[in-house]
Amino acid sequence: MKSGVTVRADNTKAVFESLREISKKEVLVGIPEEDSQRDDIPFGNAGIGYINEKGSPAQNIPARPHLEPGVKSVEAQTIPLLKAAVLAAIDGNMSGAERALNQAGTVAANGVKRYMTITGFTPLAESTLKGRAARGRKGAAKELASRAAGNLPDNANARPLIDTGQYRRAITHVVRIKNAKS
Repeated sequence: MKSGVTVRADNTKAVFESLREISKKEVLVGIPEEDSQRDDIPFGNAGIGYINEKGSPAQNIPARPHLEPGVKSVEAQTIPLLKAAVLAAIDGNMSGAERALNQAGTVAANGVKRYMTITGFTPLAESTLKGRAARGRKGAAKELASRAAGNLPDNANARPLIDTGQYRRAITHVVRIKNAKS
């Protein structure tokens, strides 16, 4: 009995090769080493991110997780892009797959930046606000004045994780081969 299916071209080898290629890729969100350096601190933006993500009891800095929750906050937008990458790979369109992976990375990095802005993290310590105010940060001075007036800290004037904006701007994504050293 015939199935009625006619094979005109056998693309299974190309499909499997494309799937093998895309399975070797990963999308990472954070601070690439080359974007980490700063003039004002010795350990760079990646160090700032780690300390803020995990906290530092020795420095009296509470954990303010923002990378993973920021990525998770945009999963509804990134999952369709990751699926599109796989479908493009199945079609043998590796440039389209790479493009979709990069779009997913951009959405995820922007999700982290947005999360940092809108989330009510543990308010800044008074000593941190005084340090920022001494460096001319107007938001810190307003927050100190607000607290002096008896108002509760609301992070509206001086946001945790955002001082100069250098750290926030450094958050990006890379698409690379899994387990690569760079």
